[in-house]
Amino acid sequence: MEQKSSKELISIVFPYFKKYQATLYLDLACAALTTVAEMGLPILLRQLTNRAQDPIQQVTLSFVTQLAIIYTLMKIIEVAAGYYMTNVGHMMGAKIETDMRSDIFNHLQSLPDAYYNENKVGQLMSRLTNDLFDITEFAHHCPEEYFIGFIKLVVSLIVLGSIQLPLTLILFALIPLMFWSATRFRHKMRRAQQEQRQQVGYLNANIEDSLLGIRVVKSFANESVEKQKFEADNQHFLFIKRHFYRAMAGFQTITKTFDGLMYLVVLVGGGYLMMIGSMDPGDLLVFIMYVNLLFATIKRIVEFTEQFQKGMTGIERFHEVMATESDIYDKENAAIIKKTEGNITFDHVSFAYPGHDNKVLDKVSLEVKKGQKIAFVGPSGAGKSTICNLIPRFYDVTAGSILVDGHDIRDVTIKSLRNNIGIVQQDVYLFSGNVRENIRYGKQSASEEEIVAAAKLAGAHDFILGLENGYDTYIGERGVKLSGGQKQRLSIARVFLKNPPILILDEATSALDNQSELIVQSSLEKLALGRTTITIAHRLTTVQDADVIYVMTEGGIIEHGTHQELMDKRAYYYHLYNRDDVMGLGPSGPLTGADATKNSQPHQVRA
Repeated sequence: MEQKSSKELISIVFPYFKKYQATLYLDLACAALTTVAEMGLPILLRQLTNRAQDPIQQVTLSFVTQLAIIYTLMKIIEVAAGYYMTNVGHMMGAKIETDMRSDIFNHLQSLPDAYYNENKVGQLMSRLTNDLFDITEFAHHCPEEYFIGFIKLVVSLIVLGSIQLPLTLILFALIPLMFWSATRFRHKMRRAQQEQRQQVGYLNANIEDSLLGIRVVKSFANESVEKQKFEADNQHFLFIKRHFYRAMAGFQTITKTFDGLMYLVVLVGGGYLMMIGSMDPGDLLVFIMYVNLLFATIKRIVEFTEQFQKGMTGIERFHEVMATESDIYDKENAAIIKKTEGNITFDHVSFAYPGHDNKVLDKVSLEVKKGQKIAFVGPSGAGKSTICNLIPRFYDVTAGSILVDGHDIRDVTIKSLRNNIGIVQQDVYLFSGNVRENIRYGKQSASEEEIVAAAKLAGAHDFILGLENGYDTYIGERGVKLSGGQKQRLSIARVFLKNPPILILDEATSALDNQSELIVQSSLEKLALGRTTITIAHRLTTVQDADVIYVMTEGGIIEHGTHQELMDKRAYYYHLYNRDDVMGLGPSGPLTGADATKNSQPHQVRA
């Protein structure tokens, strides 16, 4: 994505300020009050100094008291306004951060599987946390710092110009020259800051990958390998930081150089003007104090530059996610289906994964009737899981259409479609929490009785009661405290709770031992009763009772029928069953799609 200018990035975050514009305006008003109050002291000291130098006027107690009262009032205003800026102003930034985090999280929820295939979770987490933390500081301080800087420049120009205009113009001529000289260093800082953010994302992703796979790391005794990988990423991060601080050092060197030049102008010019009688000591004091104020402001802006660049980078990375459009979305006026009958039709469906030209499915046509049980078998990579991913619209077909009860699934809302589909996968994902929370995920409004009933149907109730705290037992991240069979039964329980008319079983028992498989298979059979069920299986013994079995290879759907019909053909399925080999080993070695075609009558549609 093309790098955007700072103006374009600010326009991206600006709409988030509108909701809090009253707070922003009051914050800026307080910033103006604190600035004016701060800049009033040199003027009071000028009055005091010039009066002391005047042989006619005298410094009286009344005059000093008046100045003290004025200064005290200014200080009270400055303190009160500063409290508001620190408290409410920062909360405005935090609220903007919260709104942006909600928007990016909601947007991430809408993005398709293809997006997550290309992006690491650790990097996305970095955008949700670190980047938005920087935007909080930016949202609060950016308007303040630049507004205060503008006020100080204008007030200084007016006050100093009224005292000694030529000397003032010389001083102010140096300021734009200073910023112009520092611009190239600012650009370098921004590029380095962006690289830092990207590297933090890589670090997070790789750390997450290593820690989540810690058992695999330890089982292969590869701790040293992981340390080397981490150290390489960590050192690269240090390398990027070095470039950033080198650019920042150049930036600060420029400002300090001009700092010295401005003081030199005041020293030489002011001394000369006093020597010829064109400037009073009080005026020179004001000049010196205002130059101090100016450079305090410039230094704050310099210090803020790092935060500004972090904020710009954070906004840019936020925009990169928000600008990513999902290709899976609801059409305008999409229909809502409440409860389907469960009839599914594939009408000349073709599909290729995004960014790939090779078709996984090519003009597949098949029909599944209400309550029917069908199964897909064959070697990996034949397109079995792809078919199941297309039904709930995890991906959209490249050509053709999929119908549910006669409705093209692209014409109904995604939520209502998926509410009618239950999926049990081989790789069970359980959320960090307790047993009850994970079962209730199938139906958020479920009562305790419904949860227990679903657990009983899934064959999970007994083992749950045997856990330390029963349904309140914490199961660990991804259910790490449970066995594979226990995790699978919990996943089945939450589908029971959902009670969908369409059920997809994606190799639900292939990762289990024989005993666990028998228990889970019994639960799945209960779950499949009365539902349209689509099963993907490598173990052919689990699909013998299917109404229709579709045999798939890389060449397509090569045969279909009941278990007995396929066995009678003595073709691919027959050899697959007898060898009990999920890779399709034929009588004399690997049975390819071409070999299978020689031994069977290919189906008229190909996948």
